[in-house]
Amino acid sequence: MRRLLPRTLRSQLTAGLVTLLALACLAVGVTTVFALEGFLVRRLDQQLSASGGRFAVSLEHEARPDADNRPDTRGQSEGTFGARLLRGTTTQAAVVRAAADAKVPLTGDDRRSLAALRPDGTGHSIRLSALGRYRVNAVSGDDGDVLVTGLPLHPVEETVHRLEAVEAAVFGGALLVTGVMGAMWVRLSLRPLRRVTTTAASVAELPLASGEVAMPAPVPVADPHTEVGQVGTALNRMLGHVGNALERRQAGEERLRHFAADASHELRTPVAHVRGHAELALRHHGPVPAEVRRALDRIQSESERMSRLVDDLLLLARLDAGRALERAPVDLTRLVLDATDDARAAGPDHRWLLELPETAVTLTGDEHRLHQVIGNLLANARSHTPAGTAVTVRLTADELGTRLTVADDGPGIPDEVRPEIFGRFVRADHSRSRAAGGTGLGLAIVHAVVTAHGGSVAMTSRPGHTAFTVTFPPAADEEAGR
Repeated sequence: MRRLLPRTLRSQLTAGLVTLLALACLAVGVTTVFALEGFLVRRLDQQLSASGGRFAVSLEHEARPDADNRPDTRGQSEGTFGARLLRGTTTQAAVVRAAADAKVPLTGDDRRSLAALRPDGTGHSIRLSALGRYRVNAVSGDDGDVLVTGLPLHPVEETVHRLEAVEAAVFGGALLVTGVMGAMWVRLSLRPLRRVTTTAASVAELPLASGEVAMPAPVPVADPHTEVGQVGTALNRMLGHVGNALERRQAGEERLRHFAADASHELRTPVAHVRGHAELALRHHGPVPAEVRRALDRIQSESERMSRLVDDLLLLARLDAGRALERAPVDLTRLVLDATDDARAAGPDHRWLLELPETAVTLTGDEHRLHQVIGNLLANARSHTPAGTAVTVRLTADELGTRLTVADDGPGIPDEVRPEIFGRFVRADHSRSRAAGGTGLGLAIVHAVVTAHGGSVAMTSRPGHTAFTVTFPPAADEEAGR
């Protein structure tokens, strides 16, 4: 039932207009039909009163010897009915015909209907089995009897039915024309609203979450005092606020990217100096206290970690700024083999499995960054799973593209971390064991580098199975580095 109801505003307005007109036509039709029927019935009552019941009187005196001395009272219109009742019993009933008067056969119901009439001279409607519906009145006769005179209601009913047919045709045509013209008028009136809808739909398709966004032009508002004009004005104000917010956010992100790039660039030199001095101090041949040596080892370790963090931040800043990557043919199969060998050497307590195609898989891109992607995925699987975990590296290529999957049978990633797993400084340490420290930028770099190559990365995780799938489309060699 709900599906049959109009859904759009245009159809609802059109349906409402047609419904109101239909109700008005129904009220007018019912009123005119009842008014005409009442008028015609009153005319019949007037005719019955004017006739004076002459036909019924003639029935009363038909059997009298001196009937020839009385004037003929049977000059009535065809179809006039007359009856004589004596003490509630119908003694005679006849109807005027063109050729001659005819007696009317009465059923039990007819006799009871006639007996129920009051001789008050007012009109009553009854149905006679042999004649149909009649308008009759009853008066008291000279012999203590009741004389009934009636006229047929068939002409009245025929006139009323004809009026009903005419009204149905006229009102039906009016509803049809009103529906078509109303739909056109509503469509024309709601044209500005369609422009508002189109603008809102175009805004919904904009990539508002990233990058600089060009907002659509404001909706033209003809009359701000109308409801549609008020909607358009409100939408334009909302677009203005959204545009200003996006501009401020874009400016803030640009400043943040510049700061990260500048800070990373500036930190590289002092971090390198600290690292170099620590290495130089550790090479001293003279006696060095154990506490000092441990402090120098920690300085060297933390400076190396800071160097990696600075390099990662600088890489992300460059990718955010849209820096072009190198474009050259890359043997992805060899990169997977090399990265897996490195991971096996770093995590000998894990089981490393390879599933590679028989032929080498190549694509166009930045070899160093792609190697970093594979290394980060393997390091993520090694660092966040316990010893004995099996890590499977799978590489496939077909007409749909190239897919690299790194899966493990570890404990999985917590639900609260999954939505932000590719964010920066996001870690899943709450449920996965952690063998070594990390910057929390590994998966963010994977996402940024893969996106820069025109690909995508997805994650699925449940207890006992976690998989990261990197997909490069067939045209990735043309999109890489843009």
